[in-house]
Amino acid sequence: MATLTYTAIDEIPKIHATAREAFASGRTQSLQFRKAQITQVAYMVKDNEQRFKDALKSDLGRPYQETELFDFGPVFGEVRMAYDNIEQWTKPESTKFSINWAPMRPKVVPEPKGVVLLISPFNFPMFLLLSPLVSAIAAGNGAIMKPSEQTPAFSQLLAELVPKYLDKELYVVINGGVPETTKILELQWDHILYTGNGRVGKIIAAAAAKHLTPVTLELGGKNPVVIDPKVDVKMCAKRLLWGRFSNAGQICLSPEYVLCPAHFQDTLVAALKEAYASFYPDGPEKSDSFARIVTRTHAERIKRLLDETKGTVILGGGTDVENRYIAPTVVRDVKADDSLLREEIFGPVLPIVPVKDVDEAIAFIRGREYPLAVYVFSHDPEFEKKVFRNTKSGAAVTNETVISAGVPGLPVGGIGPSGYGYYTGKHCFEQFSHFRVSLNNPTWVDKVAFGFRYPPYKPDYKKRLRSINAALPPRGGKGGMLSGTVKRWAFWVFFALVGVVLARRSPRMQMLLKA
Repeated sequence: MATLTYTAIDEIPKIHATAREAFASGRTQSLQFRKAQITQVAYMVKDNEQRFKDALKSDLGRPYQETELFDFGPVFGEVRMAYDNIEQWTKPESTKFSINWAPMRPKVVPEPKGVVLLISPFNFPMFLLLSPLVSAIAAGNGAIMKPSEQTPAFSQLLAELVPKYLDKELYVVINGGVPETTKILELQWDHILYTGNGRVGKIIAAAAAKHLTPVTLELGGKNPVVIDPKVDVKMCAKRLLWGRFSNAGQICLSPEYVLCPAHFQDTLVAALKEAYASFYPDGPEKSDSFARIVTRTHAERIKRLLDETKGTVILGGGTDVENRYIAPTVVRDVKADDSLLREEIFGPVLPIVPVKDVDEAIAFIRGREYPLAVYVFSHDPEFEKKVFRNTKSGAAVTNETVISAGVPGLPVGGIGPSGYGYYTGKHCFEQFSHFRVSLNNPTWVDKVAFGFRYPPYKPDYKKRLRSINAALPPRGGKGGMLSGTVKRWAFWVFFALVGVVLARRSPRMQMLLKA
């Protein structure tokens, strides 16, 4: 295990102050500066790909392919999206046209919030730190990064490389454990984005509340899978196992348990066994396509959950805590009160919970906290619709697992206990932006429309108010789409057009026009 050098606690306030001073200098206002820094994030990764892959192999025992798929690819995608769209994202946005307000040129202007704090977890330390970093830079902020101390090789490498590629004052890595993080949270930030578990999320939200700091939390949860017995079971089995066993199950969007019709459980188990054998022909422990648990402590916790289950282990089940190994495992006939359903497993164990039908599956999900994702495997749109309409989650995904986080344009975010706010792409740019209202009212507007607002008030004020207020919709929501105000203006525009047409047809008017 690599050695991680912690940042001195007395240096943390100085780093914070320096970043705030650098932000106050105004250099992040330049879009050219932002684009240059965004590009540097990509080349920091590109120039050091092998070093990052080796670091994550050391920390997580992760196969190189998974690092390239889950970390490199999404980060490069975020860089490209921000680089190509930053001019559009930062462009002031005018409000919808209204004849009453148009002279004031009302608009909303995205502005940077200031210096933000990014706290990332161990499971995808690059994507979950550099992706929001790109968004923070695009929005014009400074950013202090706190990677996980549980991935020492990666975190040490990042601390080495960031000052070589990015502005040394605006973008800084702070390494450390609980004391360092506690010190960080004592300081005032302009936004905090945290990815991790709910217990720590509550601590961060409480610390942020002392300064009224806005927070984005991505917290994971127990993501259920609902199986339609008419599904292509072989496709279903492969995608389930891939989503559950990639990165040794340490994925916030990973399927946590499967709700399967009881009569279909044997069929699903047979397909899972076939897919399992194809994934690990020589067994998972010797496979170079299977990662390890991040620490012995986490491995011990997962082993304890497995030891206490009342379900039947039908695949895997082996453990080697000393070497951080938990075999990819499937457990059938798991009941609602089982140890495997008590908490987020966050490891390569997939429980199958038999249910009577889709209604019982929905009730099972609704009886628990909102997850980050609900997965459905079905080719029936009505089955899919029924599940999604009757449940809540951050994502609703059909016939796939995990990969929604890597789709350009789709945000990642939970609801309730699985988090709030979003990251990736424009949605994360908006998290780090303050949308400042802008309006400039000319002097002549008072003479035409708004002079009635000044005392002394006059008896005809209601007529003036009607001209600027929106008309109520019809009772019961019935009626056309046009509002009363629009209809009134449409009438006058139509009247004026008719007048012009009639005037042009009048010989006398034509003579006057020629004159």
